Amino acid sequence: MKHSLKDWVIATRPWSFPASSMPVLVTIAWLFHNGIMDRWWMGLLSLINIILVHAAGNVWSDYFDFRKGVDAADTYGVRILVDGQFTPREVLRFSVTLQVLAVAMGIMMVCLTGLPLLWIGLIGIALSLLYPPLKYMALGDLVIMACYAVLPMLGVTYICHGVIVPEVLWLAVPVGSITVAILHSNNTRDIETDTRAKIHTFAMFTGRSFAIGMYVFELVLPYLWLAATVGFGLVSPWALVSFVTIPIAAKNINTIHSCHTEGIEAIASLDEATAKLQLAFSLTLAIGLVI
Repeated sequence: MKHSLKDWVIATRPWSFPASSMPVLVTIAWLFHNGIMDRWWMGLLSLINIILVHAAGNVWSDYFDFRKGVDAADTYGVRILVDGQFTPREVLRFSVTLQVLAVAMGIMMVCLTGLPLLWIGLIGIALSLLYPPLKYMALGDLVIMACYAVLPMLGVTYICHGVIVPEVLWLAVPVGSITVAILHSNNTRDIETDTRAKIHTFAMFTGRSFAIGMYVFELVLPYLWLAATVGFGLVSPWALVSFVTIPIAAKNINTIHSCHTEGIEAIASLDEATAKLQLAFSLTLAIGLVI
């Protein structure tokens, strides 16, 4: 079957890219705010690279979820394999191709910067490749926090400034919390089908009621954390510009609570809605830092 460019792009789940791109953008804005943005063009390269890594990881995960039976005819989410749009062989090859491109670009950036970036990149790639089995052991939330908050933010400080600046991790908590909430909303929705597939997620261990509370915590924490860090003088007060996104977070919180009365159909697309919150929250945070 011949596929269009649009088909291939959709297969990467582009709606999820705020989870990887926004931590990079926030870090670039933070470096600019602190006057230590020495190589802005390298920041743009890192943005492209993290999206490539994310796209490869998405397709890689979809392949294993289909083979494992996690994605089936009655599950929500990705349909490219379940509906026969792509064959497993096509998806696997596509993922490997994206991984090779991401690694090649990463090696180029290591040559332009230094060896510390190599170790960050190797850890990131390893976690990306190991994500499916780790996710099946209820470690997916930790992997996401590492891959789409801690590692990229530290890496971008090195890429753009020449040294790793750990202080940026004050912002990794709010940004990473929303990213983890994207996965957590997915797992909260899929408790029954994940149980059938004999995998384990954090939401399965806690049950749906606690998982809903955890999702609420993951959306409330970023605002409380920012307020505290601003209060202690660790982050610029302009970071509070992101508070304009509170109504979006409140809407998502209402949505997840509605599954008590309306069933899991009510949260079928909550992962996408949470990714939109990530986009709005981190974009306004970055704008505030630049201002």
